[in-house]
Amino acid sequence: MQLKSKLLLALLATSSAAFAQTAPAEPESAIAYNVGVASEYRYRGIAQTKGDPALQGGVDYTGSNGFYLGTWASTIKWIKEDGASAHTSAKGPVELDLYGGYKFEAADVAYDFGYLRYQYVENNLANVSGFVNANTDEVYGAATYGPATLKYSYAFSNLFGTPNSKGSSYLDLSATFDLGEGFSLVPHAGHQKVANNSGYSYTDVSLTLNKDLGDGLSASLSAIATSVKDNANFTVNGFNTAKSTAVVGLKYTF
Repeated sequence: MQLKSKLLLALLATSSAAFAQTAPAEPESAIAYNVGVASEYRYRGIAQTKGDPALQGGVDYTGSNGFYLGTWASTIKWIKEDGASAHTSAKGPVELDLYGGYKFEAADVAYDFGYLRYQYVENNLANVSGFVNANTDEVYGAATYGPATLKYSYAFSNLFGTPNSKGSSYLDLSATFDLGEGFSLVPHAGHQKVANNSGYSYTDVSLTLNKDLGDGLSASLSAIATSVKDNANFTVNGFNTAKSTAVVGLKYTF
């Protein structure tokens, strides 16, 4: 995810010459919807759909006081593949993210604190040897100064079905550079620490080029790599989930 969560802060202000002497209008509450498709769903550098396309979408509510709520969903295949690798039938075809938090600014720094629940709908990963329930709970905090954002996420549940992994964390640094003509460039580096499971800890990097196509439509192209592309722990049912790849995405926001 970057942050696998997709948060939109919509601040609507109105002004006119007739009200030039009045105080600026307060930001209003807003709801935004998004739907998209990606050539592959990667989260924190790791494949979630065995290299296949994913259908994704969500809705976000932003209050005028800085509080926000949202949900986002994507098709996935990794739970089924983990089961197949262990010769056990497993299901959980959809990831549903539920999140909420608070954003504010102080001394030219924008802060974001919140909670994120990864709900893997109807998953039975706990039936697969070596795994527990996939559902995961994280809290996070982020600070943005200029184009750069530093974010820390902490799991107070087991992490994505890994046993005895409470206390895992993810630290990532990203930046957004406006290139003009609707283009932006987003470099990213992150480190996933899996508590009590050091063999599953890793670093991921990516570089994403975004293009605003107008009328709510946007496209993206990402190059993604990890530090564990040759680690057998990340080969599941014959597929290397951590190998370097390129991902193309198309999203419509309304």
